[in-house]
Amino acid sequence: MSTLQLLNKIPAAECLKFLHRVVDGLCGRGYPKRSDYGDQWTLTEWSELLEALSSVFRVIVGKKCSDTELLSVLEASHAECISQCVKSRQEEIQQALVERTNAISSTQLQDFDWQMKLALSSDKLSFLHTPLLNLTLDMKENGKPRPITIEMNREELQTLISAMEAANKVVLQLK
Repeated sequence: MSTLQLLNKIPAAECLKFLHRVVDGLCGRGYPKRSDYGDQWTLTEWSELLEALSSVFRVIVGKKCSDTELLSVLEASHAECISQCVKSRQEEIQQALVERTNAISSTQLQDFDWQMKLALSSDKLSFLHTPLLNLTLDMKENGKPRPITIEMNREELQTLISAMEAANKVVLQLK
């Protein structure tokens, strides 16, 4: 069974609402709560499905790919829900992808929320088993809190840690 096929476990009537909540998570707001969908998926399935859907949204919007091949493993009603969600929130997803790629200054870092996840993509994209870190940063912009989520591989994480250690040494020297 493809990871995306797990989406078929919820009724089509609930699917669109669920997908919009996944896009909310991609855009820096809260992902759907597992407790709201605990009867449909195990914890592992839940994590895999969220990662696969996030990957599909990023590929369709970021690379402007046709969703037909990616969604061929889904029931037609569920594939249509994904298409509708992408069409209605394409600009928002694109903006989130742009923000995600922007560099973040170490002086803006306030709080870390470390979560290790497995990178999963649809069978059509390839099935990766690469450990990634999802780092959620609570940043203040014009006095308003704004969460930013960054996904990093081991090398990027090591670069961040080195930069943070160097910044800490500078701060300690200033004291």
